[in-house]
Amino acid sequence: MNIGFPEDTVFSFASKYTSLRDVMMDHKLASLGDTYVNFMFSLSLSESLGEPMGRKVSGYTLSSALKRADLRRLLPARMDRHMQADAAEALIVYSWITGLVSLKQGVETLMGEDPIDGFALLLKNVADKVLSTFLF
Repeated sequence: MNIGFPEDTVFSFASKYTSLRDVMMDHKLASLGDTYVNFMFSLSLSESLGEPMGRKVSGYTLSSALKRADLRRLLPARMDRHMQADAAEALIVYSWITGLVSLKQGVETLMGEDPIDGFALLLKNVADKVLSTFLF
């Protein structure tokens, strides 16, 4: 899928992050991630069901997936479920804006999976790729 730029395009604002935690704690990135994650999830459902579907991912699903992917430990202790979901959204969209994980790869990871399991798998894969960019 080409929407006017190559899949490996890195957006200019992506360079400001220096750690996985920086990415996960950015509220503006989480806001962008909210839209992107819902779009990715809707595409996954649409492909699985063979017809267009528009769905939103619940905060419970994303926060549970974050825990299942063993990424909750990277966040401050007093973060509620909503803030944990925001962290997951920020991380997922960061992987896309840096060209580490394509939309197609995300959709394929989610297809046919229970949403929590699918997002946990996606988050684990994304975190591994993002971490490798911060290691010198």
